[in-house]
Amino acid sequence: MLCFAILKASGTPISLLQIFLTSIGISAACFIVFYLLVERFISSKIKVLYRNIRKSKITDQNASVSMYKDVLANAADDTKKWADERNSEISKLKEQEAFRREFLGNLAHELKTPVFSIQGYILTLLEGGLEDETVNRSFLERASKATDRMASILEDLDEITKMEVDRVELNITKFDLIDLAQEVMESLEMPAKDKQITLRFNKDYDPIEVLADRGKIGQVLTNLISNSIAYGNESGRTQVKFYYMDEAIMCEVADNGPGIEEHLLPRLFERFYRVEQSRNRNEGGSGLGLAIVKHIIESHEQTINVRSTINVGCTFSFTLKLA
Repeated sequence: MLCFAILKASGTPISLLQIFLTSIGISAACFIVFYLLVERFISSKIKVLYRNIRKSKITDQNASVSMYKDVLANAADDTKKWADERNSEISKLKEQEAFRREFLGNLAHELKTPVFSIQGYILTLLEGGLEDETVNRSFLERASKATDRMASILEDLDEITKMEVDRVELNITKFDLIDLAQEVMESLEMPAKDKQITLRFNKDYDPIEVLADRGKIGQVLTNLISNSIAYGNESGRTQVKFYYMDEAIMCEVADNGPGIEEHLLPRLFERFYRVEQSRNRNEGGSGLGLAIVKHIIESHEQTINVRSTINVGCTFSFTLKLA
C-alpha cells in the first residue's frame, strides 16, 4: 500500500499489472520470512527432543528440519522407536537381575551342602570320633568326598566364567570322531554296568574326521553320555548316532529314560538349573555340565539342541565341522 501511495503522489499512473506484481512480490516476501521463522522455531524444538532420544552427538546438520517432510510424524516415529528401545533394555536388565539373583542363590545352595557336611564330620571327629577307629576313617573319607564335590563346583564355575568372556583357546585339529566317542564310552563302562545300561553306536560307522578341539569335544561327549547314565532307567540303553549335514556332522546322544517335560527344555543349559532338585543333587555333579557343553559347542561356532518325550527318552544333538 505504501508503494501505491508513493506512485500515486508522484503522479505516475498505476496499472492493474503493477498492482498484481507488487502484491505477489510482497506476498512472496512475507511467505519466505514466515517459512524461515517457523522452520527455525520447529528446528529448535526438534533439536531439544533429539538430544534426549539420540545416543550420538547432535549437530545442526543431523538435527535439521525440512518443511517438505512430515516433521511431526517423523519426530513421533523416532520418539516411539526410542521408547521401544528403552523398554526393551529395561526388560533385559530385569531378566538379567532375576537371573543373577537365581544364580547366586543356586551357587550358595550348591556350596552350602558340602560345606555343612564337612563341618558335621569334623565336629563329630573333634568330639571324640577321632579316637574311634570304626568312625574316624569313614568320616574322613566322607569329608574328602564333600571337599572334592566343592572343588568340582568351583573348577566348573571358573571354566564357564572363562568361556563366557572368550578366554578359552581352542586347539583345533583333525581327528576321528568315531574313535573319540568309542574312547568315551569305554571310560564310562563301569557306571553304565552298575545301572545295567547298554552303551553302543546305533550302527557300525566308518571313520568320521572333524575339525575341532579333541579334548573339549571329549568333554562334551563325556558329559552327555554320563548324564544319560545317571538319569536313565536301570537296564536301559544309550545310543550314539551320527548324521551327515552338508559340510557338518550331527552327533546325537539318545537314551530311553524317563524324559523331560517340553516346557523345561529351554532351561536345561542354564547354570545350576535342575529338572528334579532332589534326584539330581543325589546323583552328584556340579550343575554346570550342560552350560559348559553349550559354551564349548558355541565356541566352535556350532549348535546344540535337545528334544525329549516323557517316558520315551531324551536326545541331545550337536554339530561339528567336517574335515
